[in-house]
Amino acid sequence: MGAAIGQSLPVAVGVMISPLPIVAVVLMLTSGKARANAVAFLLGWFVAVGGVALVVALLAGSAAPDSGGPAEWVAWVKIVLGLLLLFVAVRQWRGRPRGDVEPPAPRWMAAIDSFTPVKALGLAVLLGAVNPKNLLLAVSGGAAIGSAAGGDVAVSITAAVVFALVASLGVATPVVIYVSMGTRAAALLDGLKSWLIHNNAVVMAVLLLVIGAKMIGDGISAL
Repeated sequence: MGAAIGQSLPVAVGVMISPLPIVAVVLMLTSGKARANAVAFLLGWFVAVGGVALVVALLAGSAAPDSGGPAEWVAWVKIVLGLLLLFVAVRQWRGRPRGDVEPPAPRWMAAIDSFTPVKALGLAVLLGAVNPKNLLLAVSGGAAIGSAAGGDVAVSITAAVVFALVASLGVATPVVIYVSMGTRAAALLDGLKSWLIHNNAVVMAVLLLVIGAKMIGDGISAL
């Protein structure tokens, strides 16, 4: 179990500090249904990220050979995932805003004020399990779990839950700040939101580069 958690932990940290989901929570905390929307988003994020990781882990584990080690195709999947992460990292870096130029905000940000908890949950699923960058990270985490779990379903489930918990710490942080600081949290959260929006491309480029290189290295070592 330790190996499955340890192999996926760096990827979980990458998901944890993905900027846009954190921005979404910050915006929800300034909406009319702040707590209900934020809690719904947290729940949707946890289920989406953990669900993707678990499905991939179970698929990778089910193909494990009788020797208990990972199947060869899992190693190739890691290499392909790593290359895709590197490709997205380069695109993120090339598309980063230069100087004081503000990047265009996604359209869904303008609609968050009118969100209901159901819409907040749906946005979390879209960002965690459909958005290509976070989907690649969740799939990478699941592949790491599956190759280390060796087909053990209980280990895969436990590791996927830990993966999702760690990956959810980033979106949970603004909620903790909001609850603990009350009205004083507004200025801090607004500054955090502005910084994350402006630096989203750079942060994601670095994360994807590091995790992509790790996945390629893991895949090559498993061949």
